[in-house]
Amino acid sequence: MQIRFLGARRPWVLVLVLVALLLAVSACTAGPNPEAGTAPDGGEVAGFWFGLWHGVIAPITFLASLLVDGVGVYEVHNNGAWYDGGFVLGLGFIVGGSSHGATR
Repeated sequence: MQIRFLGARRPWVLVLVLVALLLAVSACTAGPNPEAGTAPDGGEVAGFWFGLWHGVIAPITFLASLLVDGVGVYEVHNNGAWYDGGFVLGLGFIVGGSSHGATR
C-alpha cells in the first residue's frame, strides 16, 4: 500500500495549501510601533533596564492585566531594540531560559 502526501497526485493542491498557510502565518506578524521613541507628556522612553524589569515582572503583570483595565504587559513608549532585548532577557530569567532545559 502506497501512502501519498497531501496533493502528491495533484501538485496544485499542495501549492494552494502552502499559499494558504503562508497567508495565515503572515497575517499574524507584528506591525511597526508608531509610538516607539516618543514619550508621553515629555517623560522618558523605556530603555534596556526598564525592558529587563518589565520582562521580570511580566507574569505578574499579565495576571493583573486580566483583572484590571489599563494595565499593560509591554511598554508602548520604548526605544526599540534595546527595550525588546531587555524584555526578552528579563522574561528568560523568570521562565528559565534555554539553559534550564539543557541541564535536565
